Amino acid sequence: MTTGITDTADTGPTAERPREIIIQALRTSGAALVQLASGLRTAVMALGVLVLAAVAAVTAPAGVGLLPALAVVRALHALADRERKRLARWGPEIVAPDPPPTALRAALADPTTRRELRWALRHGSLGFLLGLLGVWLPLAAFRDTLFPLVWPFVPPDTSSTSFGFGVAHTWPEALAVSLVGVGWIAVILGLTPGMARLQGRPGRTLLMAGPDTDLSLRVAELTATRAAALDAHATELRRIERSLHDGTQNRIVTVTVLLGAARRMVTRDPDRVDELLERAQSAAEQALAELRAVSRSILPPVLSDRGLAGALAGLAAECAVPCRTDVEAPERCAASVEATAYFVVAEALTNIAKHSKANWASVTLRVRGGRLRLRIEDDGRGGADEKGGSGLTGIRRRVAAYDGTLRLTSPAGGPTVLDVDLPCGTDVPEVAGRSTKLPCTTDELIATCE
Repeated sequence: MTTGITDTADTGPTAERPREIIIQALRTSGAALVQLASGLRTAVMALGVLVLAAVAAVTAPAGVGLLPALAVVRALHALADRERKRLARWGPEIVAPDPPPTALRAALADPTTRRELRWALRHGSLGFLLGLLGVWLPLAAFRDTLFPLVWPFVPPDTSSTSFGFGVAHTWPEALAVSLVGVGWIAVILGLTPGMARLQGRPGRTLLMAGPDTDLSLRVAELTATRAAALDAHATELRRIERSLHDGTQNRIVTVTVLLGAARRMVTRDPDRVDELLERAQSAAEQALAELRAVSRSILPPVLSDRGLAGALAGLAAECAVPCRTDVEAPERCAASVEATAYFVVAEALTNIAKHSKANWASVTLRVRGGRLRLRIEDDGRGGADEKGGSGLTGIRRRVAAYDGTLRLTSPAGGPTVLDVDLPCGTDVPEVAGRSTKLPCTTDELIATCE
């Protein structure tokens, strides 16, 4: 199902929505420009490595290309490691292959070295051009937008636009140049995120460990993931056991004791029987309420009743911080995956309400291409730390159990952004005609039994 934006702020939701969309677009394009500029640095280094490789290839027949070739191999490996770290700051971590050899003959025969060389060719050409655009576009937008302010002071017959042609002789022509600057701003907002992804794509496809070298690393990663999933499962079982033992079981024991006392008091003091039965009914209703709370913590019924979009809208409505949701889920995921997304949002919104001192929060969810992508953002004070007991470790374990990824960006002063990527899995069909809803009162329980 597909839903639009649901704003739960109490005051001015219509006015706040466009402002938040504009702020989000500015942040996304700003991050893309920074990513393009950082890619320009590694692209320049890749060009330097390619020039050094060309020098080594030209001087090899003369017998003096050995030392430049060894320098090329070492520089290529170091630059590839630097690019992996750079890309990890802007997305999922890139698993590096086994360290490639540094001996010249072995390095030339090694597939990792050849893949790194192909990356250097693509990043040093296309990545370099995209990086230049990422640096030039904001400068051009600034220059052209503010050109009418400096036009009276520029020399005559000087090019007015940032791309080198056109001369403004009148005020209308100078104002037209500022419209060109607005066009550059539109290009920045619309195209730079895609340009940043395009610039990083060669590194993500060529610098990651291939299927022939990734088996041992993948086995170690899956072993750690399975251990984390088992720990999370054991923790969840202990929590459920404590809830049932300390809460529900005591309520049911109270009901049993009160019913026994009422039974014995029927003949001795009939006037007090109603009081005991009322207390027993109250204890029974409390036990049922606690059972409903435990069942919701296992698999929330709201997911099957209202779907993921409705469940997240309910969480946003109950959040102490004004929160909006933007959910596009044209296809259903597996029930366990949707439950994981639900609990991630619930824990994250709880953390925002307790620790962030934020004025607003947003939850964005997209289901596309067999992946569920979730982003939770707030404008709080930032500085979120997984070691600070904020529940982020539990969120990471839940995500890792499904072979998903979690990335947290929370600089001091904010904002805090939590990105989660999960595989959708296979949808689990519901059993027709069966409800998981528990009766909430004694009367409903009696009616259900009848």
